[in-house]
Amino acid sequence: NGRPPQTVQGALERARANSPQFQASLTGVKMAQQNRVQTRATMLPSVNYLQQYLGTQGNGVLPTGRYVTNDGIHVYRLWGVVNQTLDMNTFTQATYRQASAGVAMARAQSEIARRGLGVTVTQAYYALLVAQRAYATAQQGLEQARHFLKISQELEKGGEVAHSDVIKFQLQVNQQNQGVREASLAMETARLDLAVLLFPDFNQNFTVVDDLDAPQPLPALSEVRQMAGENNPDIRTALENLRQKSLEVSVSRARFLPSLNLDLDYGIEANSIALRSRTSAFPEAGRLPNLGYFLTATLSFPVWNWGSLRSKLHQAEYQKRQARVDLAFAQRQLLRNLFTFYNEAKTAKVELNTLRESADLAADSLRLNMLRYRAGEATVLELVDAQNTLTAARDAYDQGQARYRVALSQLQTVTGPF
Repeated sequence: NGRPPQTVQGALERARANSPQFQASLTGVKMAQQNRVQTRATMLPSVNYLQQYLGTQGNGVLPTGRYVTNDGIHVYRLWGVVNQTLDMNTFTQATYRQASAGVAMARAQSEIARRGLGVTVTQAYYALLVAQRAYATAQQGLEQARHFLKISQELEKGGEVAHSDVIKFQLQVNQQNQGVREASLAMETARLDLAVLLFPDFNQNFTVVDDLDAPQPLPALSEVRQMAGENNPDIRTALENLRQKSLEVSVSRARFLPSLNLDLDYGIEANSIALRSRTSAFPEAGRLPNLGYFLTATLSFPVWNWGSLRSKLHQAEYQKRQARVDLAFAQRQLLRNLFTFYNEAKTAKVELNTLRESADLAADSLRLNMLRYRAGEATVLELVDAQNTLTAARDAYDQGQARYRVALSQLQTVTGPF
């Protein structure tokens, strides 16, 4: 079909490249990183270049024109402007640390999205494998039903069985035909579900590697608990959220303190663009130097703001308390999910042996009932029941294998890959 068979790892990589939710989480990380860059820039001096021309209407008498604030009808400004704000945040770097916590939280949320996508892809991948196996089992059941029908017709000709047996087997063939059609529909639906996750062009021309018979081992509970404690993005998200809210309290308190703003302008403000020139208002002074600086230092004290600063502080404290509650809940939820997902994986793994044994026994039962039917010792109902039991047992075994794979994927949302 032109495409190499997709492994589950390859499917996960493709899904990450094409999932809008996961890509949005990566965009969130990049946005948070840029927000940190912008926050850091607000604490550092800024440098700008300013160039202006101020044209004033003259009055024919005074060289300064009609506006008393100007010293000539032609004024040129060529300035380099340096600005620096000094406040408590400049020294504590609370807003910068807040932005850094935002980056860490965005990364943790991206990891949550990555692990959640892993569960989605795993479910879709093994749903397709189970559907393919179910289709093969249904086809095999149809061939068996046709074989049984042929045998019953031959036995009827020899007078060994009644015509009712032929009718029963014909009904069985019809049911198996319906089962094949339903299995084909389920297989195509599963293929579409996986295709929409993997390919941007919605290409259905692909195959998947059947690795259901090679299950991944389940680590010990102690190892799983250690991994969950060290590598859980939900806890990291809650911790960074608490860190952000705690720093917001510091930022809110800093607003009560004075701030100092420095503006240094260096360059030319003269009646001509030159290092030395005559001033229109005092031409008799001769050519004077134009290049120089102008410094403005502004000290600001918050005096009265109708309680808005205190209100913002209260809001920050409320959010900090809520963040503590969220962290405690995330820790409890972690333990709940850890034990729930581990028990699910453990149960699914234990049941695999029983399901495999049931499938083997059902196959042996069908073989024995076939021999007994030929010998006239088994009824048609026993043979049909044995065939249906085999189909159900094989389907249950395949579904059990997929259940174990999905359970492992869910457990890894808590622990990370193992």
